[in-house]
This record gives sequence, structure tokens and C-alpha cells, in this order.
Amino acid sequence: MTGTGSVGTNAAPDRPYRVVQWATGTIGARALRQVIGHPRMQLAGLWVHSPDKVGRDASELCGVETDEVGGLADTTGVAATNRLDDILELDADCVLYMPQACDADEVCRLLASGLNVVTTRSEFHRPASMDPDLRRRVEDACAEGGTSIHSTGSSPGFITEAVPLVLASVQRRLDMMTIDEFADLSRRDSPELLFEVMGFGRAPAEFAEVRTEHARSPFGQSLALVADGLGLPLDKIDVTGEFATASRTVEIAAGRLEAGTVAAQRITVTGTRDGEPLLRFRATWYCTTELDRLWDVRPTGWRVVVDGDAPLDIDMTFPVPMERMAAVSPAYTANRAVNAVPAVCGAAPGIRTTLDLPGITALLA
Repeated sequence: MTGTGSVGTNAAPDRPYRVVQWATGTIGARALRQVIGHPRMQLAGLWVHSPDKVGRDASELCGVETDEVGGLADTTGVAATNRLDDILELDADCVLYMPQACDADEVCRLLASGLNVVTTRSEFHRPASMDPDLRRRVEDACAEGGTSIHSTGSSPGFITEAVPLVLASVQRRLDMMTIDEFADLSRRDSPELLFEVMGFGRAPAEFAEVRTEHARSPFGQSLALVADGLGLPLDKIDVTGEFATASRTVEIAAGRLEAGTVAAQRITVTGTRDGEPLLRFRATWYCTTELDRLWDVRPTGWRVVVDGDAPLDIDMTFPVPMERMAAVSPAYTANRAVNAVPAVCGAAPGIRTTLDLPGITALLA
């Protein structure tokens, strides 16, 4: 094997963690910036999808400036590649795997070569929920390379696993936990994403079925994982979707949203035990608050309500002006993945979950 791999010890190496960044999309570019500036990490390599990025320095591809990262040179000396073999030849500890689509063959080759993997892909949150063939292949690769893989991020991840487990730690009886996510997309200047992918701006008849199934796997896995950790395994997971239309025509950053077209959508994932809902994740994404339905539409952020013998009602909002949200929000996903690198490198080989890695912390110095 070519990488250093994991040996199942929590001891930190006597050198910086050598990290490879895989892909430089919105989240990947933010993660790359954090690795370059991290006091305990060294950028070992960079994989990119686009041919026009190959050969360019990592600092150029993530917008790092010298004064942002404390005296770094103008270049990192790490040139981007689109060849997997180039990455496998590096003496690295971990890959931050953040492509638009997951390639199981790539993941397994990375793991088998001795490279640990932290990913914001959602396929690996809970082994028991994974496709059996994929799970077997990944576990075999981990065994061969002595490595581990962990899926994380902001949602799913932080808000659907780490936070619920902490809040449940003050309960002796849990009746119901509801996690609400709110995302104001009115200042998101991404017409293709909002109008073509997500279906905003369409007539209700054209928006016949809200996109619900894509939420079942990642959020369902997270809720089931939390239930496992509480010793309350779920009987089933249900997913429902609904939408609301704009009550008047509005201009948003992505374009015009006509009155009567889809302006908000809500997806609810519910985990049931003994015939009663136990855990629920509800995402409300909206382009305007002027809707034809009386939804509880809050600023971008999360709300967690815990019904039990120690009830809780917690709001977690992002104190960021809307004009800066696009620049700041990638940190919520990228930073947790970067912070997970030491824990994953020190974990026993295999598919590691939030239950296995309770000690993910920020190494700030």
C-alpha cells in the first residue's frame, strides 16, 4: 500500500496530517482553504474534475491569499491532477472526498491503498442502511488498507446526528425530537439550481411530485443512526413532501418568481417506533415568505424541539447578512469534515459513524 493508513490508534502523528483534497466545488474549495491554513495539516495533493484546472496551483483554485493564511507563499506547490494514480502515489494520511457524484470504485481504491477518507457524500452515514454490496466492497477495502471512512457535513451530519445525540444526553425519556431546517434561497444567484434542479418557479401542475426520495437515504440514515445510539431502533422511515406557491410576483437573485408558481417546498423525514413518531427531520426551503400557505418560515438556520422528561426548544440561526450568506454557508459543511480528519485517521479500520467518533473537535492551534 502507498499511503500511511490507519492503525486503529488515537495517537496523533509526530508530524502534520498529510491531506488530499478531492474536488473543488463550493464545499471542496472551502475545505481546501481550511487545509492550507490548518496548523496541524499539510496539503499533500489535489484532485480536480475539470481538465482546465489540471496543473494549476491549489491556492489559485480556492482563492487563498497570502495574508489569509498567515504568511504562506503565493503558491502551495501542489498542482491539481485528474488522475487517481497520482493521488495513490502520494504518502498521504487522508482524502477529503467531495465530488458531485460518488464513484464506489474510486473510494475503494483509495481505502485499499492506505488512504483514510472523510467525505461529505451521504452514502456512508450508517453501514446497516447502505446497499449491501457497496457496504461489503467498502469494508473489504478498509480491511485491505487498514483504513476508515466517515460521512459528515452540516446536514446530514452535524444537525441530524451530533446535535441530537448531545441533546438526548440530558433525557431519561424521549417522546419526540423534531429537527427543523430553514433555508432562505432568495439571494442565491443560482438559476439552474433553483429553477431547473429544485423546481422553483414552476406551475403546480408541472411540479407534480415534490422531490422526496433523494432525502430518504441521507436523512433516514442519520435518524436511524441516532435511534441506534439511543437504544431505540426505528421500525420504519417515512418521507413526505409538499409545496407552497408565491402569493405575488417577486424578484429574487436567481430571477423572476411569478405569482402562483412554486416558491417554497418542505420535505419531512419521520422515523417511527412502535407506531409512533420518534425522530423527525423537516426541511423548509423557500425563495420568498409571501406564500399561499401559512407555513412557519424562519430565517436560515435550525430549530430542534425535544419532547421528553427534560424538554428543550433550541433555535440555531446563522447571524450572517443575506448578502454574505453564499460566502459563509459552505463553512458549515466543509469545516466539520476537515475537523474530522484526526479522528478518522486514528479510528479502527471500517465504516465509522458519528457514534464511533464522538471526539471530533476543532484543532485551532
